[in-house]
Amino acid sequence: MPVIQSKIQNPRFKVLASIRHLALDMDGTLYRGATLFHFTRPFLAQMDAQGIAYTFLTNNSSKSVADYLAHLQRLGITARADQIRTSMHCTVDYLRTSLPGVRRLYILGTPSLRREFAEAGFEDVGDEGEPDAVVVGFDTGLTFPRLCKTAWWITHGKPFIATHPDNVCPTDQPTVLVDCGSVCACLERATGRAPDAVLGKPDPWMLRGILERHGLAPHQLAMVGDRLYTDMAMARRAGAVGVLVLTGEATAEQAARCTTPPDLVVPSLKELGEMFEEIRRTSDN
Repeated sequence: MPVIQSKIQNPRFKVLASIRHLALDMDGTLYRGATLFHFTRPFLAQMDAQGIAYTFLTNNSSKSVADYLAHLQRLGITARADQIRTSMHCTVDYLRTSLPGVRRLYILGTPSLRREFAEAGFEDVGDEGEPDAVVVGFDTGLTFPRLCKTAWWITHGKPFIATHPDNVCPTDQPTVLVDCGSVCACLERATGRAPDAVLGKPDPWMLRGILERHGLAPHQLAMVGDRLYTDMAMARRAGAVGVLVLTGEATAEQAARCTTPPDLVVPSLKELGEMFEEIRRTSDN
């Protein structure tokens, strides 16, 4: 059975006809590691020409918006700050909505993450003050004393928030990048407490901000990514359209075995762009 059917009559293909905005996963969808896929820039140009807006989405909370803008620029992609949404933004939205009294944070994360929270109006208490809550992110400079201090505040009943659930961060280098989910597992073992909230993909909070900012109904937003258990699960939970690309983690066989398959499975962004072009041509006739 072919992975895609490129005829406009295909009912699963028609789900793209109402799309006005794309939430684009980055690593595995736009690029792999430090290598941009050859079809990425042409695809983005197609979306620009058709008036389909897009937001770049990532669970990785170790980098700031400025870091991601610089990374995309190095790959030849020009983006604006308001086109980047990370699990940090999702966490800020959650704190403001669900824990409005929280202002002082103990943050186990990179300097970039701590600056992002400060810029969002929260106070980083550092190692001296008492926080209202603990936030754990992907800390690439993790130290034992700060890990222990985090556990201390968790044992004292502070709300325990994780920016995202990933156990490891993808890399094309010969190493394993221990990510937020694994650090939270360590803290849970030490304290007897699991996080009170785990944000980022697949939590639908990640997409709600895009829907609200752009005034979209869920069926007008497509989540485009390479993972079934984060990207596609989040699309389903948010009521958005899920488009799985096969340039990253998931395979066509895994997608076929999925009990709740994605709305659409395509080899890459190249074929997705061709589908949007066919929709445009059909609507023009």
